Amino acid sequence: VQLQASGGGLVQAGGSLTISCVASGITFSRHTFAWFRQAPGKEREFLAGINWATSNTYYTDSAKGRFTISRDNARSTAYLQMNNLEPEDTAVYYCAASTNRKVGTAFQVSSGYSYWGQGTLVTVSS
Repeated sequence: VQLQASGGGLVQAGGSLTISCVASGITFSRHTFAWFRQAPGKEREFLAGINWATSNTYYTDSAKGRFTISRDNARSTAYLQMNNLEPEDTAVYYCAASTNRKVGTAFQVSSGYSYWGQGTLVTVSS
């Protein structure tokens, strides 16, 4: 199983970026996906999740309105579109996958995900 995150980079404050997570070795359409991030010196933070079958989504307050999670089952890829980026969004962004469909705050529990990508670095300059 491999989750390959990509698309990170350097972006100016106020800019946008879309990061991707390509999965292999799993039945993508039967996995819930989520994005987490970890800034230097801080704990890993949940951002957004999307269920399989229903594609219901869930966002943390810091992501709501600026970030959009989506999935393309045909491409085995999950995306996180990020708009109006701020320097505080600088972090390593990780994708994660679970066979369980989740409801509400259950998305936020990192131990509920079986597979993790290696992370992609997003740096937002002021």
